Amino acid sequence: MEKHEAIKLVLNNFPNDFIVSTCGHITRDLYNIKDRNKNFYMVGSMGMAAPLALGLSLAQPNNRFIILDGDGALLMNLGIMSMIGQQCPSNLIHVILDNGMHESTGGQQSVPLRNIKDIAINMGYHQAIEVNSFKDWQKDFSTEGPTLIHIRINPRSEKIGKRVEWTPQEIVNRFTNSLSEKKEIPV
Repeated sequence: MEKHEAIKLVLNNFPNDFIVSTCGHITRDLYNIKDRNKNFYMVGSMGMAAPLALGLSLAQPNNRFIILDGDGALLMNLGIMSMIGQQCPSNLIHVILDNGMHESTGGQQSVPLRNIKDIAINMGYHQAIEVNSFKDWQKDFSTEGPTLIHIRINPRSEKIGKRVEWTPQEIVNRFTNSLSEKKEIPV
């Protein structure tokens, strides 16, 4: 699956939820595919999208949060999975876009995420699924989290889009304002 297809799949399946995207190309891709106030773009701080989303999910239990992470970013802060499992927020979905590389820093090969589904379950995630194609996404899964969705994607074949044009403070203000607008997790 191509990264743009995977991001659109997430956006289509969670259209009203809040997304915290990891830094680098994933944030740029999300921004270029669909910029919206409910997207929190990490403009730096590799590995910190998941801790931010965990904190938000605990502070805002009536809203659902999607972590849009990369395999390299997850590996940068793998310990966050144990914190997510220990806190066990039912309103958190952790999506990992795995292309087997640190794409944003030059395409260096990352350490493979072997058995990441089992690791997530053993760390306390409610469920974990692997998606290799659109057909795999059609599997029934509960939207009660924490849930891990591991999506294998192909290395980038398209040109990278423009950088996020919002300043960090504008990103915070837009996102914070949108939090006050949404109060119920859709069924």
